[in-house]
Amino acid sequence: MKIKVPKFETQEELFDYLVKNVDEHIYQKKLAIKEADSTFGTDVAPILILEGETYKGDTLNKDTENPDELMVKAIINTTNLMDSHDDVHIKGLWDKSLKENKRLKHIQEHEMKFDKVISDKTDLKGYVEEFTWKELGYDIEGKTQALVFDSNVKKSRNSFMFSEYKQGNVDNHSVGMRYVKLYFAMNSEKEHHAAYKDAWDKYYPEIANKAQADRKGYFYAVTEAKAIEGSAVVNGSNHITPTLSAKEEDIEVIENKELDAVKAFLGLD
Repeated sequence: MKIKVPKFETQEELFDYLVKNVDEHIYQKKLAIKEADSTFGTDVAPILILEGETYKGDTLNKDTENPDELMVKAIINTTNLMDSHDDVHIKGLWDKSLKENKRLKHIQEHEMKFDKVISDKTDLKGYVEEFTWKELGYDIEGKTQALVFDSNVKKSRNSFMFSEYKQGNVDNHSVGMRYVKLYFAMNSEKEHHAAYKDAWDKYYPEIANKAQADRKGYFYAVTEAKAIEGSAVVNGSNHITPTLSAKEEDIEVIENKELDAVKAFLGLD
């Protein structure tokens, strides 16, 4: 959830406002279901296409030669990236949820409707997997823990999304989730901000797009969340969530014309 923050003349005024309202802001986030932010620019991640069983995750036991079924490996969420909701998801945040939630859904654009379901039940496997950012197509040092869906996309279940995945048009995903545990982190040296500075010092070193955190001066570290569904979206709050599908033997990164905008967001200019 994106917290609406008024504009202030100075960073000191901004920080005072955030500290004064930190409990209310965390309460608001926990009440909301976090989804894609449709107003978040035009940042789009590139697509990585993998061949058969060469990618790291376990494949589903399905007949992938069926022309009306498409095996898709979708990156639903990645940690260590400051997203457009000012959140940084921390490694391990999905552990409890994946053990408890046996009703995960792969859906279209966060719409919980029968005709928008892409896969579920035995056609869907959700798990976490570690990648380097370079494996996901970005020239950034470091690693991320991704929430991954192995999805058997059937034409009979959602013909529109079957076609979109088959044509390579789905290059962004978003997790529908509820916050469980999160901490406010702020880069302030004031003594009465010590707890927030401690959180900043603890989680900041792992952030891939540090320039974004530096510009803001604060973020919310999400250490536990409940995954409800993973969606194919046009623009998600976290744009490094590509599609990995079983087609080519070697990894092929298809550059998107919006990649320069993504690099600017990450501070890679």
